[in-house]
Amino acid sequence: MPDDRNDPEDANEGDVMAGDRRIARTDTALPDWYASDAAYRPIPIAWFAGALVLQVVAQPAAVMLFWGLLGLPRLVVVAIALLITGMIWQFTWDRGMHGAPKPWQWATGLTLAFFFGITALSMLG
Repeated sequence: MPDDRNDPEDANEGDVMAGDRRIARTDTALPDWYASDAAYRPIPIAWFAGALVLQVVAQPAAVMLFWGLLGLPRLVVVAIALLITGMIWQFTWDRGMHGAPKPWQWATGLTLAFFFGITALSMLG
């Protein structure tokens, strides 16, 4: 019996199709869209998480440095914290948040404002 697995006509016989799109191949068990050398495409949650981590680290560090070590007035420290928050927002926006859906933009802005508010309340309250 001849081996016709290498026939070009039978090459797509075992493919799992979803309409006109192949979602799996029997010879690789991978979807057709999978490519190990594809370009990195970050997602908005990565930008959100990055902004959050920067904010949570930078705000206490600013308070410790400018108020604790340098002894600057509290209002000046709050102004510096606001500047740091703005810089984090701009960095996140430039990384790609400008192209993200509006809910991610709002969530990022509100989270940055929330943590800035904690810092401001702790310094001025």
